[in-house]
Amino acid sequence: MIRSFLPSLRRARLQVPAPVMLLIGMFTLHTGSALAVTAFAQASPATITWLRLTWAALLLLALGGRSLWRAVREATWRQRASVVILGTASAGMMMFYSEATARIELGTATAIEFLGTLVVAVAAMRRRRELVWIAAAVAGVLCLTRPWEGELDLLGVGFALAGAVCVVFYIVLTQKVGAGFGAVHGLALTMAVGSLVTAPFGAPGAFAAPDPGLILFTLLIALLFPMVPFLLEMIALQRMTRTAYSTFSSMEPGVALVMGLVVIGQAPAALQIVGMALVVVAGIGATRGERGGRPAVPEVVRERGRTAPTGEAGQAAAPALEPAEPVRGGETPDPAPATAAVPGRAA
Repeated sequence: MIRSFLPSLRRARLQVPAPVMLLIGMFTLHTGSALAVTAFAQASPATITWLRLTWAALLLLALGGRSLWRAVREATWRQRASVVILGTASAGMMMFYSEATARIELGTATAIEFLGTLVVAVAAMRRRRELVWIAAAVAGVLCLTRPWEGELDLLGVGFALAGAVCVVFYIVLTQKVGAGFGAVHGLALTMAVGSLVTAPFGAPGAFAAPDPGLILFTLLIALLFPMVPFLLEMIALQRMTRTAYSTFSSMEPGVALVMGLVVIGQAPAALQIVGMALVVVAGIGATRGERGGRPAVPEVVRERGRTAPTGEAGQAAAPALEPAEPVRGGETPDPAPATAAVPGRAA
């Protein structure tokens, strides 16, 4: 079954339009995030996050098979280090996001984390007028959190802001180092590192009071997020321009708000809907300065154990795991790629 999965991915890549895959991934991701919130009554957010990452790592390591270990042996130390950095950043985003959604609404937590991507996107444009999008997003977050009403959960907002900081480091660091692995291999190793990083925080709770039902439930959540959305996004990234990808990704805070309403009944107030609209508009506006003609990720092939570009001549191609721009954001310099995960994703 595992061996037949990759050909199925390739067929899906040819048959399903990339924007559809990206939207399916978004809704799947935030369905998983919303279901994870329901599990916080049974275990801590750290435990749920660790179980999700561990399940995703085990499934993807099995999916990678022998070729995964061959790729690890052939990789350089710098490539291996990049996976460790990526896995650590991903673990931080997911852990902080889970802690935030345990305390504040799903859509609000996603919008706050989205600030990290906007900061990197606008900074990369190097034009002062683009700061208007940061201002719009901050105004949107204020409408979402409504601090003047005195009911603001400062700890939840703090965790979401910590997640936004992780997003910034995640994008910047992976741009500098990159990784030489393909999509499934890179994601498998990233999830494995994330599982190890979060183990000290989440594993004690899982082993202290084992709950078979909860463990199986986290398997379902792991499929919904991060495994299936990340794989769909990686495929979509190879077929979409940067502008198209960034525009669609900017809708993610709105998707989170919708799934929070549908799955766990987090009904937004009218002002919160206005705030979410401001965040989404800010994300779309930040894509205006992009050169949209190129794919977000050039395709790669494996040749003699090394990654070879199939995109534009003379450019260093990113593997399928890595978009050549910050996720959810605007234009960045080309020399090194960032990895497409998720945010909230990365959450």
